[in-house]
Amino acid sequence: MKVLVATEKPFAAAAVDGIKKEIEGAGNELVLLEKYTDVQDLLNAVKDADALIVRSDKVNAAVLDAAENLRIVVRAGAGYDNIDIEYAKKKNVVVENTPGQNSNAVAELVFGLLVFACRSFYSGKTGNELKGKKIGILAYGNVGRNVARIAKGFGMELYAYDAFCPKEAIEKDGVVAVDSQDKLFTDCDIVSLHIPATPQTVKSINKELVGKMKKNAIIINTARKEVIDEAGLLEIMKVRTDLKYITDIKPDADAEFQTFEGRYYSTPKKMGAQTAEANINAGIAAAVQINAYFKDGCTKFQVNK
Repeated sequence: MKVLVATEKPFAAAAVDGIKKEIEGAGNELVLLEKYTDVQDLLNAVKDADALIVRSDKVNAAVLDAAENLRIVVRAGAGYDNIDIEYAKKKNVVVENTPGQNSNAVAELVFGLLVFACRSFYSGKTGNELKGKKIGILAYGNVGRNVARIAKGFGMELYAYDAFCPKEAIEKDGVVAVDSQDKLFTDCDIVSLHIPATPQTVKSINKELVGKMKKNAIIINTARKEVIDEAGLLEIMKVRTDLKYITDIKPDADAEFQTFEGRYYSTPKKMGAQTAEANINAGIAAAVQINAYFKDGCTKFQVNK
């Protein structure tokens, strides 16, 4: 089987070596398309591929139509909104992600950004400590669990809400499971977002919800920018001059948020998975999953069933 790794932003060399070892070790052929600048290069390369590994590369209808032999696409990472999963399903192409491989990297970034924000962006002004603060974790998946683990080391009080995670599973980790998203925002000093962008969550972090937060509260978003109602957040931050918004996903309204000096920060690009370890873990996991699919038909991580 021919496995194409198509990465406009390439994997680390160690990740490519690991992918190559896994794919070729299973008797499959590996083809690399790295740093391509023209989508036509991808369309040409995918024509005879049986499997495709991508990072943030767009796998849309045009790509899927060009890939006549394609049976499986694996997104090396947790999010998969760069792939048209419904069209892939119509084409009988399995789409998978690699959940958990980037989770520690994202969780560590949360606290790097939080310390930066709490210490007044290292401006020399007096800041605050994380110890004793209430942190609310919105969605208690792989990243949320790692956020909880690290927060304990800072001596924080931990709360979480997840509509799909049993209360017992949250509380066994020493985290208070609250009954609603509203309560999380009302009770906590900091809310860390780890929800996917779905029809139910898009623009769900809105003016009304944020307006319920405590004085000097912080929202930190390392999930997806689509979950933020930017117009609503801008409006409430103009009224609530104590609120801070910290993210590693530059908003569409970045220029307007920049006017909130000392209360807003965005990294230049999405940084959650930008560690050598996460890069390697996700790439190799993608290769292992493709081998398992070809060997046994395993679709454990399929997201378009």
